[in-house]
Formats: sequence, C-alpha cells, structure tokens
Amino acid sequence: MRFLWSELLWLLLIAPLLIGAYVFALARRKKAALRYASLLLVRDALGSEQWLRRHLPALLLLLALVVALLGLARPTAILTLPNEHQTIVLAMDVSRSMRATDIEPTRLGAAQKAVKDFVKDMPRNVRVGIVTFAGTAAIVQTPTENPEELIAAVDRFQLQRQTAIGSGLLMALSLLLPDAGIDLEEDVFDSAFSRRRAVATPLGAAERPVRKDVKPVPPGSYTAGAIVLLSDGRRTMGPDPLKAAKMAAERGVRVHTIGFGTTGGGPADIDGMSIYMRFDEEALKAIAAITEGQYSHAGSAADLHKVYQALTAKMVLERRETEVTAFFGAAAGLLALLAATLSLLWFHRAS
Repeated sequence: MRFLWSELLWLLLIAPLLIGAYVFALARRKKAALRYASLLLVRDALGSEQWLRRHLPALLLLLALVVALLGLARPTAILTLPNEHQTIVLAMDVSRSMRATDIEPTRLGAAQKAVKDFVKDMPRNVRVGIVTFAGTAAIVQTPTENPEELIAAVDRFQLQRQTAIGSGLLMALSLLLPDAGIDLEEDVFDSAFSRRRAVATPLGAAERPVRKDVKPVPPGSYTAGAIVLLSDGRRTMGPDPLKAAKMAAERGVRVHTIGFGTTGGGPADIDGMSIYMRFDEEALKAIAAITEGQYSHAGSAADLHKVYQALTAKMVLERRETEVTAFFGAAAGLLALLAATLSLLWFHRAS
C-alpha cells in the first residue's frame, strides 16, 4: 500500500495529542473517587468491565479519526478486480492437420465448438477478435462484443496447407495493438525470418503502418488484452514464432498457448494419404514462457472446453493499483457510529 498524498500523513500527529488530552482529563477525574462511600465501591468502579465501558467508545472514536486521516492521504493497494474493458484475440490453427480424427468428430470440429462456448461465456465488457493461420494468416473477425458475428466467423474456418505459427502470432498482435506500428510485411520478410510470404494483408489496411520505436515494458504488464494461440502442428514456414513472442513480450502482451491433439498424434487425410500429425509442444511452451502466459495441453474436446473455461475466468480479472480511499472513509464512519452507539447504550450520552 502507498499514499498518493503522503504529505498529509503528518496530520496523524493529531492522534497522540488527543491521547495526551484524554489522559490529562482522566487524571483530573481521579479526585472524584474520594466521593464514593466506601473503598469497595471504588474497587468495583475500577474493575475491568467498568474500565472497558469507560474507555472503549473513546478508543473507537480515536481509531475512526486515524482511519479518516489515512483516507485523506489517498491510499492505494494492489487488488484483483474485474477489468473494465478487455480485448482477447484468438489465433486459431487451420492447417490441414486439423482434419485428424484423434479427437471426435475432428480436431477442427472440436475446436470450433470450444471456441463457440468460449465466446458465449465471455462477459459483455470483453471484445473478441479471431485470426486464423496455416500457410498464411488472416483476420476473420475484428474485435467485437457481438457473439453472433463471432460464431459466424468460426463457421467460416477453411483448412489450408502448411503451418506458420509465427505469422498467426504477428497478425494477432497487430490486431490487438493496431497503433503499435507493427509492420507485418517487413517482419515477415526480415532476414531473420523465413523469406516465404506467410501473412496476408489485414482487412481494411490501406497502407503499411509506420514503424515505431518500441520501448520494452515488463512482460505481462499490458492488462487491456491478451492473445490465445491454439495449434495442433509444427511450424513449416513463416517467421520464427519465438521472435514473434519476444515482440509481444516487449509490448507487455501475454500469449496463452494451447497444444491441441493427443500426445501421440492422430491420422489426417492429406492428398489421399493418412498421415499422423503431432503438435510442437516445446515451441508452444516457450511462447507462453517468454510472454508470461499460460500453456495448456488439450488432448480431447472436453479438455479444450475446460481450458477455455479456465482462461475465461482468468482473463476477466486483473491485478492493478486501485485507490481505496472510499474503503477507509467507510471504515472510519462505521467506527465512529459504533463508538456513538456504545456511548449512548452505556451512558445515555455521546462520548
């Protein structure tokens, strides 16, 4: 906890002054003990129960004052609270390996159903965008709160050749941060990346964005959105997904990854041949680790549904610094009210 107006904390010096005044007033009242008819009455008046009744209202009133003074300094604390607005971008692998039948009815069918359930469970203050990737990456739905549009986009998934995980991640990042100056074309054709084109032009893009210098921020510090990347295969082309993950981490964006499929892989009919397909678990774990995201393995449709349910619960909450002055004000009011109530009940007067 810290205080936005810490210079006002000197007002707490009022508390010891009040304590001194209260002790001085009690000392002057000691002479009243001589008025009792016997020492027995004096002893009873000075018992623990009578001491509590005499001093508890004043103590509560003092605590109310201290809490109120702390509230004046505008305290803040790190709290886990619902995010007011958040954007989630789903990056979905639609390579032909999604035809595999190790998950019924197919990997693609199970993924589509899980995504639809995910969309239905999202609160209204969360927008969802969808990117698909195979040999190329494309935006199939810009971020929206409309579940019907998202479900229609999921139904439009089309399987394609190859798998460019890095392209899907870059496209998702540009969709989440449209003003971050991410140049997809330059990043894909950079010498450190594959020379093969693996990112489609974003919807509605009239010209290439202006490249901006990025001042790295702590990974995971961007709390207004996140990326969920699902893949059932291995990178066969396109930019290095780990370098794309580093770009996301430098912008504070978490990437939660899901490895979809059974551990041993499953058969997929490709060009008339049945080929076993396995996903690159190591790469997905590394992407999540670089961005401080979460990796999950979904080996069945039920597992995938559970993963999305868990992500939904986590994404709508965030830890952030929040001013808690109102809590201090309410606590001070309750303490003062309790002090006045006890004083009236015990002495039929305000303390």
